[in-house]
Amino acid sequence: MNYKILKPKPALTIFSCALTILILIYAILNWAPSNFPRETTIRIKNGTNLNSLSILLKNSSLIRSATFFKFVVTLNGGQKKIIAGDYFFRTPLSAAELASRITKGKFAITSLKITIPEGIRTKEIAKIFASKLKEFNVNEFLWLARDKEGYLFPDTYLFYPQTRAQEVYDTMTDNFNKKIEANKDTIAKFGRPLKDIITMASIVEKEANTFEDKKMVAGVLWRRIKIDMPLQVDVTFSFIYGTTTTKIYLSDLKVASPYNTYINKGLPPGPITNPGLNSIIATITPTDNPYLFYLSDKSGIMHYAINHDGHLVNKRKYLQ
Repeated sequence: MNYKILKPKPALTIFSCALTILILIYAILNWAPSNFPRETTIRIKNGTNLNSLSILLKNSSLIRSATFFKFVVTLNGGQKKIIAGDYFFRTPLSAAELASRITKGKFAITSLKITIPEGIRTKEIAKIFASKLKEFNVNEFLWLARDKEGYLFPDTYLFYPQTRAQEVYDTMTDNFNKKIEANKDTIAKFGRPLKDIITMASIVEKEANTFEDKKMVAGVLWRRIKIDMPLQVDVTFSFIYGTTTTKIYLSDLKVASPYNTYINKGLPPGPITNPGLNSIIATITPTDNPYLFYLSDKSGIMHYAINHDGHLVNKRKYLQ
């Protein structure tokens, strides 16, 4: 029996070859670049278009071809599917894997919980963030917050490791504004400018620990202002000298500074710390009391006196 050998049709051969070539091209362009940077983070900003993103990833050696990446993203739903944020890439990924993560918001990055204590100064806040965030620039933050002492709200924040100074500043000031907005009626009823309130709150923050004592101390200090008596608080000296201690000497009481509340009546020019919400609330809801003097004993318990003689008695009784 004679068998007839069938030759492949030219059209089928061309199609097979073309398909093979396309598969090879897809595979080659899909592979991660040999110089794909490990342990790297890429930030995609809100509003970034697909073309700009593709160029960013190509320039960062995360993909081989910007055109091919745009094609793959289109298969995943296109530009509207791109989710902004910080993306962490531990190991090389193919273009398809990378596109899938970016269109599904798989950041693979853990946010850091950073607590800013109440009653610390802006420069101390900057040091805390600099120790936690790799791209946080201390000088940039201090410049942004150059006139915001007292208005950076102390709280526990969640930030990604790549967060920069501008975002930290915006987040803290926004948080402060929200807290003030939530208490605007009480603030308005109290009847003093916000600057006066925050300045007094920054002093109250350092002068007393418990909420009840803060309210009592606020009552004492507002009363001193009312009768034109100097505040005579020691905590402003740490602001004057740029230190964290409040140990002072008799010579300090005469130092020429607008923040020296022994020689200047009324409030200092501005806040000396960044107060917490309790101190702010205590300042605008002070406890009405007859006292003009107070001190804290070695256990942190507050003792109040109506006059200076009573204050001296408390000094001998609780501090000696």
